[in-house]
Amino acid sequence: MAKKPVTSRSGRFFKLAGMTASVAGQYAGQRARRLFSGELDEQARSEGYSRMADQIANTLGEMKGAVMKVGQIASQTQDFLPKEFSDALQRLQKEAPPMPFEVIVGQIESELGKPAGELFEYLQETPYAAASIGQVHRARLHDGRDVIVKVQYPGVDESCDSDLKQLRLALKLGGLLKMPKESVDQLFAEIRERLKEELDYDNEARNIRLFREFHEKDPWVIIPEVLDSHSRRRVLTLELVEGDHVSEVTPERYGQETINDIGHRIFTTMADQLFRFQCIHGDPHAGNFAYRPDGTIILYDFGCVKKLKPEIVESYRKALVAALHEDYQALDRHLIDLGARVESKPAIDEAYYAMWRDILIRPFDSQGPYDFAESNIHKDVAAKTSTVFKYLDYFRPPVESIFIDRMIAGHYWMLKRLGVQAAFRSELEKYLEGAG
Repeated sequence: MAKKPVTSRSGRFFKLAGMTASVAGQYAGQRARRLFSGELDEQARSEGYSRMADQIANTLGEMKGAVMKVGQIASQTQDFLPKEFSDALQRLQKEAPPMPFEVIVGQIESELGKPAGELFEYLQETPYAAASIGQVHRARLHDGRDVIVKVQYPGVDESCDSDLKQLRLALKLGGLLKMPKESVDQLFAEIRERLKEELDYDNEARNIRLFREFHEKDPWVIIPEVLDSHSRRRVLTLELVEGDHVSEVTPERYGQETINDIGHRIFTTMADQLFRFQCIHGDPHAGNFAYRPDGTIILYDFGCVKKLKPEIVESYRKALVAALHEDYQALDRHLIDLGARVESKPAIDEAYYAMWRDILIRPFDSQGPYDFAESNIHKDVAAKTSTVFKYLDYFRPPVESIFIDRMIAGHYWMLKRLGVQAAFRSELEKYLEGAG
């Protein structure tokens, strides 16, 4: 039997406080064993981290809201948490269990000020999708238009700040944060800002209109239209625009040529947002994209949008140019400008940069097509993770560009799952030349 979701502010606080106390106790026990035995072997340390991480992931999975969303972000941002924690949080990427239908109807009626029967000809009880801060239901308006209704879970926005404070405390007391307080402050401030925006569906409606304008000359990009009459801060109604989930893009319906075209269009969409619009879709997971056999791409969910500072985009561009040209002294300077490298530390060994460059550059290393289906970049990155500890104090999470990295990682996984075979080197060079 599914556990009843915690929606009250006090209930959420006590649930998170209990988790924090337990994690802190486990960490204190680890430190005591290390103190009395003189050391804690790697396996014991890893097992301790795994137990703490499982408890945190299980609690966040029950909680929904801000803490679950942070867990999802943390699972994709593996440079500031131990691997055991990131691995456990991968579970939060899966679809969340739905909220009871009567709670959803109550939220709709409270926000829109009318009974659901007056607002919709019908509202489907089974959710179309359920996520960390809200869920989506199919519906039909009385004029016959089919729509989807995105409904925010009650209490999520009011609890955002206290949830984040408790989660940060749990990570700190569990010895799980591996960076200076200043970087932690910046990281959580960035996450809080993005979450506050994502919890405001009026803001998402503005983002949708902005991105529809961005892509109005791209006939192969579809972004559903907002229905203002049925939308408020916690309820967002959009026209129903359907396509195939990536798991439905099969050889029976999609030829390799079409898949490759989709791959080029995904790359163009990503590069345009980064270099031309300087405003990116910050949550590019499989559930936020759909496809059609004619090569159309449908984009959903514009709650998490990051407007980028021009100087950050320029530093990112210069870092990519330096990496492509194997100019590691320049790369080091541009990473400092991005806030990814600690300026007071000595220069990094060029061989270290060369190692990462040779792994990450593969899709752009030649003019010929790269087979993403066969790509092992993620495995090679994981295999080299231990080398990070040598320079751990030289780097910090690049707060201003963290969502760029998240966007690129998300698109890599989509290209891999689609099985794209494409050459992007010449396209990338055009953007790198033009962006300057």
